[in-house]
Amino acid sequence: PDPKITQAWLDEYEPRLRAAIKDTNLQLERRESLLVIVASADSSFKATRPDLLMPSMLGPFTRVAKVVEGDPKTAVLVLGHADATGAMAANTRLSLDRAKSVAAIFRMSGLQSNRLTLRGMGSVMPRAANDSNEGRALNRRVEILMTPQATMVALVSKYSQPALSPSDLVAVQPAVAPSIAKKAAAPAKKAVVAKKGAPAKAPAKKAVKAAPAKKPVVAKADTSKKVAANDQAKN
Repeated sequence: PDPKITQAWLDEYEPRLRAAIKDTNLQLERRESLLVIVASADSSFKATRPDLLMPSMLGPFTRVAKVVEGDPKTAVLVLGHADATGAMAANTRLSLDRAKSVAAIFRMSGLQSNRLTLRGMGSVMPRAANDSNEGRALNRRVEILMTPQATMVALVSKYSQPALSPSDLVAVQPAVAPSIAKKAAAPAKKAVVAKKGAPAKAPAKKAVKAAPAKKPVVAKADTSKKVAANDQAKN
């Protein structure tokens, strides 16, 4: 994108967004070609439901959404973040739920889905060290990144999803399992064919057919004739 166009967009939207978040706990930051609104999770979400927005935050987020909703050249990326406390998979889900809660307000305000993207980053992008309460509080947040539509594709590629947890990988594995099972079954078929075609059985059949049992029978028949002749002689 043309740097001059991006600069003009930043200069236009920064004062409008500052007015939208005036007298709130939301913070606005200017980062290169982005305008970023940072919302602390501790002051924006319920303590008993860390993925549910507080009613007092609906108004400020709605005002922000209305600023960008009417401009088809502006796109929004919502990033949810968590601290490093607890399991990685749980943190990723929580951060994604937070991003969904904020993104839902933008959708209800009329922002088209092709201009709205969200990500749950878990704890992989901390703003501070997680070794103190203050640091963990800074890391629990939602960031709303706004930029011209032309730069959004490149922006989204920078924020890839965290690595999948083992529980998430289980859902992916069955797609590969059938082909693996077929390959494993192939050698078994060859083994069956080998057994059928084994030449060891042929000699056994010939041995049965060529059994010399008939000669003793003939010999017996001859002997019986001789006995009969002797009997006749005796008679």
